[in-house]
Amino acid sequence: MTRSEPSNEVHDDDATTKRVRRRYVLDTQAGFLLRKAQQRHLSIFTAHMGEGLTAQQFAALVKLAEVEPSSQNSLGRQTAMDNSTINGVVRRLTQRGLIEKFPSEEDHRLHMLRLTPEGWRVHDRVLPLATEITRLTLAPLTRSEQTTLQRLLRKIG
Repeated sequence: MTRSEPSNEVHDDDATTKRVRRRYVLDTQAGFLLRKAQQRHLSIFTAHMGEGLTAQQFAALVKLAEVEPSSQNSLGRQTAMDNSTINGVVRRLTQRGLIEKFPSEEDHRLHMLRLTPEGWRVHDRVLPLATEITRLTLAPLTRSEQTTLQRLLRKIG
């Protein structure tokens, strides 16, 4: 047996203790498979998404269109981004003139976010691209498998 081959041998750690080396095959692990699927999706996303949007920027833009106005904190929670990530995403989208901040009517200490007219134009241009990205990502699966996968991913998440 070479060093790279998995082993099911019993090893003497000391005179009284034995342990069994269990076979752990990375290629069968859920986290590894999810990461590979995510890498495939991001590759497709990068190749097909217009307007120079990253996946996080796209998610923020689309979610904000859905729920606006929104606080930055709420937008981060709704897009599953931590505070530092959503802060950078909002900063870049604001610099590009796609979203704007304005004071909350209920609490003037709180800033709210909304799409600018240019943000709406970009949103409307990229939605068909996003639909195609999803189609390409799920293309290896039958329609039934696609439905099952999406249901299971929601359950895990």
